[in-house]
Amino acid sequence: MRFDIVTIFPELFAPHLTQGVTRRAYESRQVDVRLWPLREFATDAYRRVDDRPFGGGPGMVMLAEPLESALSAVHADRAAGTETLPVVHFTPAGRRLDQALVQEFAAGNGAVLLCGRYEGIDQRVLDRHVTHQISLGDYVISGGELAALVLLDAVARLQPGVLSAPSHEQDSFSDGLLEGPAYSRPEHLPTADGGADAVPEVLLSGHHGRIARWRREQSLALTVRRRPDLIAAARAAGRLSTEDERYLATLEL
Repeated sequence: MRFDIVTIFPELFAPHLTQGVTRRAYESRQVDVRLWPLREFATDAYRRVDDRPFGGGPGMVMLAEPLESALSAVHADRAAGTETLPVVHFTPAGRRLDQALVQEFAAGNGAVLLCGRYEGIDQRVLDRHVTHQISLGDYVISGGELAALVLLDAVARLQPGVLSAPSHEQDSFSDGLLEGPAYSRPEHLPTADGGADAVPEVLLSGHHGRIARWRREQSLALTVRRRPDLIAAARAAGRLSTEDERYLATLEL
């Protein structure tokens, strides 16, 4: 899959594409990332990509013409098949990014990511070209680059061979619930009062069935405490077993 990123700060992406486990997806071109510096599509001597908003008000608005030129260049470079290509704009007004949406992109052919800045993008560009508006949450950040990096990372880690086979299957939200706690060495971690915090005994038992059930119950307990809405959604979707429901009934809520 290929992601074309239109941005005025292409240098923000290089560290992410070359570090960490997800770099495997970029190095192998499973996730092919192309950067399109927006200022290269400006037509004036100062390479301006923003101007004052009509009607007055604070801040600046990203100009339509450089953005449309960049989009035309992306589509020309991709050649065939771009008529159904998703064009994404990151905005607090968009759909909240969740694992289901990430999985949609991970199974697709990529997208064009528009990284807005300032007070936003000329609305005519959004009306003409954007197919998906995505939000990271109910807060405002300085530009779309961070949001684009979040989407790229979430998609890259789902590609075959990037993570150990079962890793992402146990992630939070992969089955609609939060992931429970994890433990590693040492088996006993000293505390300040001379005692020790021990790894739960069940994890040392070697009994795979008991361990799987313990992890499921920890996931259920954490989810019902912190995100009861996810429990309700899982119940409505039929993802909770009779054993799950029996365990949930034992919890003091």
